[in-house]
Amino acid sequence: MSSAILKVEALDAERLIRIRWDDGEESLYPAVWLRDNCQCPRCYLDSAKARKLLIETLDVDTWVKHLTLINQRKVHIMWPDQHVSDFEADWLKKRCFSQKSRAKLQKELFLPECQYWGSNLHLPTLDFEDVLTSDEHAYNWLSTLKKIGIVRLTGAAAQRGEVAKLGKRIGFLYLTFYGHTWQVQDKIDANNVAYTTGKLSFHTDYPALHHPPGVQFLHCIKQTATGGESEIVDGFNVCRQLKEQNSKAFQILSSTFVDFTDIGVDFCDFSVQSKHKIIEIDNKGQVIRINFNNSTRDTIFDIPVEKVQPFYAALKEFVNLMNHRENKFIFKMHPGDVITFDNWRLLHGRRSYEAGTEISRHLEGGYADWDVVMSRLRILKKVVKNGN
Repeated sequence: MSSAILKVEALDAERLIRIRWDDGEESLYPAVWLRDNCQCPRCYLDSAKARKLLIETLDVDTWVKHLTLINQRKVHIMWPDQHVSDFEADWLKKRCFSQKSRAKLQKELFLPECQYWGSNLHLPTLDFEDVLTSDEHAYNWLSTLKKIGIVRLTGAAAQRGEVAKLGKRIGFLYLTFYGHTWQVQDKIDANNVAYTTGKLSFHTDYPALHHPPGVQFLHCIKQTATGGESEIVDGFNVCRQLKEQNSKAFQILSSTFVDFTDIGVDFCDFSVQSKHKIIEIDNKGQVIRINFNNSTRDTIFDIPVEKVQPFYAALKEFVNLMNHRENKFIFKMHPGDVITFDNWRLLHGRRSYEAGTEISRHLEGGYADWDVVMSRLRILKKVVKNGN
C-alpha cells in the first residue's frame, strides 16, 4: 500500500522537515541527511544503487530554501546552491527516523528472530533437491537456518560434490586453508582432530581465523555402524542460562581475549593466529557469536597470571552447561543427509567410533559466510513475496 503525505513543513530554521502522513503518523528528517541522499543522477548512480555525492562537497549546515509537496506523493526541495532533490513518499516512509520505524526496517533487513531450543529440538528437515530447484523451498531453508540455527537436508547423493551445489545455490562457498570443501574421515598423521576417530567435544569451527565462517555444511557420504553420533547445542541458549546462573562467569568469558592457533599444510601451508572472546556480545549486551574450539585454543594465553584460574572456572561451567542433558540434541547422520548450521551460534561435537581396515565414516564439509547467506535470503524473500 502506497504512502500519502498530508502536509510537509520546514522547522528549526529550515534544517529539519516534518511530514504528516495519511495514517496519522509524523516523521522528521534532517536537511543534511536529505541532501546527502539526493536521488538525482548527479548525486546517485541508480544502476549500482550507490551514492555519487562526496562528503567533501556536502555542506553539513545546509538548509531547505524551498519546499513543495507534489500530489501527496513527492517532496520537492530546492537547496541554497539551487540544486533540487525529489523524494518519493514511499522512499521517505521506509526511512523514517522514529524508533518504531527503525526497528521495523532492521528486522526486515537482518531477520533477527531467534528461537532457542534444547534436547527437545524437532530438527527442521527439507529435501535437498527441492532446495536446489525451488525458490520457495530455498527461502524456507535459509529463513529457518537463521531462526533455528540448523536445518537438515535429505536425499543428496552419497558422493562428493553435493556441498558445492549448495554453495552455488547461495552464491559461493568460503575458501579456507582446508580448501573449498574438505573431507572428514580418519587420516594417518591427521592435520586436524576432526580427521581422527576420537570424540570431539562441543566446539565452533575455525576460531583461529579472525572472521570465522558463519555457516557450515556437513554432508554424510558414509556412516559407521557403531558410534559417530552427532551432538549439537544451542550456544545462545546456553549463554542465556550462564548469564542467569553465574553472571561473573559470563562476564569473564565475554571480556577475556583468548588466543587460538592453527598450523599445518592442506590446501596450502598455513600458520594462523587470532584472538577472540569466547562469548562475543554487541553494544546492547546481546550474544552475537561464540568462538570456542578447545583443540585449537593456544598454549599462549595473553592475560595476567591472577586471571587464569578464574577464566578456567568460568569456561568449565560454560562447557558443563553445554553438556547438560536438557541442552544437547543427539542424532546420527545417514548417507545423503546434509546438516546446515549456524557456526556462530551452535556448538557441535561427535561421539567416537572404531577405525576399521577401510574408511568407515566419511563426511564432506564446506563453509559459507553469513553475508553470502543473508544476501541470498533477502533476494529469495523478495522473489517469494512477489510470487515470481
